[in-house]
Amino acid sequence: MKILITGANGYIGMRLLSSLAATGHEVVAVVRNADRIPKAIRELYGVKLSIVEIDFMEDLSEKERCPRDIDAAYYLIHSMGGADFEKREVCCAESFLTWVKPTSCRQIIYLSGLIPEGEKLSSHLASRQRVYEILSSGAIPLTTLRASIIVGSGSASFEIIRDLIEKLPVMITPKRALTDCQPIAIRNVLEYLTGVLLRDDCMGRNFDIGGPRVMSYLDMLRDFAKVRGLRRWVFWLPFFTPRLSSYWLSLVTVTNYRLARTLVGSLHMKTVCRECEIQKVIPTELITYEEAIDRAFSKIAQNRVPSTWYGALSTGRLSLREIRNIQVPEYGTLDDRQTAPLEASHEEISNALWSLGGKCGWPNMLWAWKLRGLLDTMVGGIGMRRGRRSVDELKPGDALDFWRVIVADKNAGRLMLYAEMKLPGEAWLEFAIKDGELHQTATFRPLGVLGRIYWYATYPFHLILFPGMVKVLASGWKAR
Repeated sequence: MKILITGANGYIGMRLLSSLAATGHEVVAVVRNADRIPKAIRELYGVKLSIVEIDFMEDLSEKERCPRDIDAAYYLIHSMGGADFEKREVCCAESFLTWVKPTSCRQIIYLSGLIPEGEKLSSHLASRQRVYEILSSGAIPLTTLRASIIVGSGSASFEIIRDLIEKLPVMITPKRALTDCQPIAIRNVLEYLTGVLLRDDCMGRNFDIGGPRVMSYLDMLRDFAKVRGLRRWVFWLPFFTPRLSSYWLSLVTVTNYRLARTLVGSLHMKTVCRECEIQKVIPTELITYEEAIDRAFSKIAQNRVPSTWYGALSTGRLSLREIRNIQVPEYGTLDDRQTAPLEASHEEISNALWSLGGKCGWPNMLWAWKLRGLLDTMVGGIGMRRGRRSVDELKPGDALDFWRVIVADKNAGRLMLYAEMKLPGEAWLEFAIKDGELHQTATFRPLGVLGRIYWYATYPFHLILFPGMVKVLASGWKAR
């Protein structure tokens, strides 16, 4: 079969790409920028993956036509949080339906939101409902899966909750946080998305999908804290207005105000499954909210990044493919970004990166690296005593002093390391050779107030260490 996925480089789309890879289907990935499809995904599919660049907000008359021989299409485009997102969603849905109409497509699968009955819908849910009406108005049978909160690292709602819990020992919420919802694990969502594919008994049907437990947003915050082992006090106040809540979210999390306003605007809407027909069609073992959080921190399903995968790596539960798909998280991080013009060849700089650690040491302030390793050892950490497996080879999953190799693509000049030292948070160090420069990014995800204190306490050292290190490596550093 040939399957088309719109929004293929988005949060759900990237995960769905990996899920479909094992099926042997041909896949057409529809994106606005083909460069955003990772090399690992391209290699995974080989000739069975084709990429089409389309912006459904533009005139499609001069764009590439939809492949005529597709069997099914996933509609995963979502513009929530952008300016005029309601108009954008309508425009995209109408353009998509026109674009796919001349093909042999037998089914459109749409992931929507749970729509409460008898209430005036928020702008977010109203736009989701409008997209459903547009897609269902066409001649191609539509299968709609309607979900509440999706629990998986990388989703905006999940990362906002994480940001709040890990930053604030005490927090207040609006009364709307008492509203019920039915969160569902990303793994279950993917099982349903792939399960309904070209099934005759799913054509033209709508299914509510949710986890095994109905809970309030306040419960979600408190249970998240329990899973993370954090003691938090969460209270609601009746005068905490949606506008004030939105400003508060944009202040204490990395969420922009538009997205915060959109999410808060839907908090008062009860998003609970009204029927469980999907379980009769696709029997699935539903993952609990607590287990979904735990999995989000220990297993990577796709290229959106949870923060703590060390336990999974150490036990070998992550596949090589999953490790290579990992990227640094986008939410709730502090970072130091440095660039330096290349003063040596790509090969020389790649060799410099691939010689880091172990007996070769680290460029610039080696004493500081050794001191950090000693301090880690003193508090029961691994320190720098592990060294490295090979003097000139790095593979995903390798130990490198107090780092773990996550991505090692020498041809592309990309190396990503994850810190396994004892920290009040999680840390990554990434190098990338591109556009005639060496890009070096140190990223830290603080855990609570202590994490932020740690970052700012060590920041003076970063001001000296990181700029010097990127310059030395960009010159083709040769370890002695």
